[in-house]
Amino acid sequence: MSLASLLPYDHAYAGGYPGIGSQPLPTDADALDYLSRMATADGAGVETGVAVAVDAFVRDAKELGVFSSLKACCILAGARTLAGALVPVVGDAPTNVANGFVSGDYTRGGATPGLKGDGTSYLDSGRAGTDDSQNDSHISVYVSTPAGSSNRTLISNEYTWIAEDDTTTYFRVNASSSVTVAKHNVTGFIGASRPSSTNVNLRIDALSTSPASASRSPGASIEVFRNWNATQYSDATLAFYSIGTSLSLEDLDTAVTNLIARLKFALLTGENPAPYDIDTVTYVVRGYENGGTLQ
Repeated sequence: MSLASLLPYDHAYAGGYPGIGSQPLPTDADALDYLSRMATADGAGVETGVAVAVDAFVRDAKELGVFSSLKACCILAGARTLAGALVPVVGDAPTNVANGFVSGDYTRGGATPGLKGDGTSYLDSGRAGTDDSQNDSHISVYVSTPAGSSNRTLISNEYTWIAEDDTTTYFRVNASSSVTVAKHNVTGFIGASRPSSTNVNLRIDALSTSPASASRSPGASIEVFRNWNATQYSDATLAFYSIGTSLSLEDLDTAVTNLIARLKFALLTGENPAPYDIDTVTYVVRGYENGGTLQ
């Protein structure tokens, strides 16, 4: 375990000092702004390895052309505290509603990081469907553990959602009816994007499809962990969500999946993920998740 990678990213010696070596630090301006706001909420900066994972996500999202489409976005993992996890990468901070999530609902790292639904609480994203154009919109989540009940709405308003039952995942993006994929209890990235008035693009279980879907005018505030009419509260664990304009779901999947892998790597191993390619990071993480270590 490297001492340098465990230093807060904003420590005077995080980048290098005799006896602790040297390492890359976050450099992207948007990542640094987010990390600074997170540090204020957490009371301390995250470890350099965690900060570098965040920096890589922002840079990846920009290079892939999806960052500008993120209008409300939270990384619900990596931060030291729940307060830090609710700091948005972009957009308004979500409101912790109903009974309210507590610190015990939040896991920053490990095999299944994220915020676990408690069956009574939800996040009001602060972004309404009407904040984006009717035919230019997306939603996405990253699921660390699927819901254990039949109440499986992950993100929604009355005309936009990702939800599932015991056999099927249901998608809407500014539509009067759902389109479906015959998958459920899926972990990882799930997203839906409307780039036109006639179709939506879907991404689930690393597979993409684009079914026909007639659009309608957008709805109200988009909520995470609850369905729009307040009859279901999910108990899934989510490590990320985003809302915004239409984008390449495959590219967002790549950026988010790599982010979660790097966060897991940093917090499971105590090392900085920067020197390693993503295949190595993913391989090491899988080893830790199956009981191995680097020792």
